[in-house]
Amino acid sequence: MPHSHCHGHDHDHGSSDELGLQYNLFEKIDKENLQCLNESVDGAGKTVFKPWNNRLDRIHYVESDADEELLFNIPFTGNIKLKGIRIASEETEAHPSKLRLFKNKPNMTFDDVTLEPDQVFDLQKDSEGIVEYSPKIVTFSSVSHLTMHFPNNFGAENTKIYYIGLKGEWTPGHRHGVTICTYEARPNLEDHKLKHLDTVSKTIE
Repeated sequence: MPHSHCHGHDHDHGSSDELGLQYNLFEKIDKENLQCLNESVDGAGKTVFKPWNNRLDRIHYVESDADEELLFNIPFTGNIKLKGIRIASEETEAHPSKLRLFKNKPNMTFDDVTLEPDQVFDLQKDSEGIVEYSPKIVTFSSVSHLTMHFPNNFGAENTKIYYIGLKGEWTPGHRHGVTICTYEARPNLEDHKLKHLDTVSKTIE
């Protein structure tokens, strides 16, 4: 299957309705197991993954706590092909200035972020989610877990994020290994069972 190297240069002149349909991967996030490290309010990190039409909502947002770093561990309910990312913050120094992406590395902590990321973006200040960042299609074509690390901002003590939009395709996950359990441990029993030995069968567990 050929990999597409097109990073999509026609996204921004789509209508808002079209973008709303494209930026729907928030529906495929396993919200129960989503983690946001260094959030100042427990559970706030989950609220920034919301519908495109709610991206300007300023009621729900996440703010970092001890310093400017934020780390999101985002599990999906299947596999995604990640095609676009949009981030809305505010036109202040609290806007994150860099994004580091890690693919399929669940439960990362700040001790793990020294690892080489799969891709890095330098972010622009964006209060409306206008700027689209294009992940490398080949790298992010089969993602069951996405880690987003925001290491710093434009100079504030704390980082604020109002909206994170993810665009792409979703397919149900394959549960490897489940079918193996259906095989019987005694496949040849019928081959060896003679009529006059039927009474013995009760001893075979």
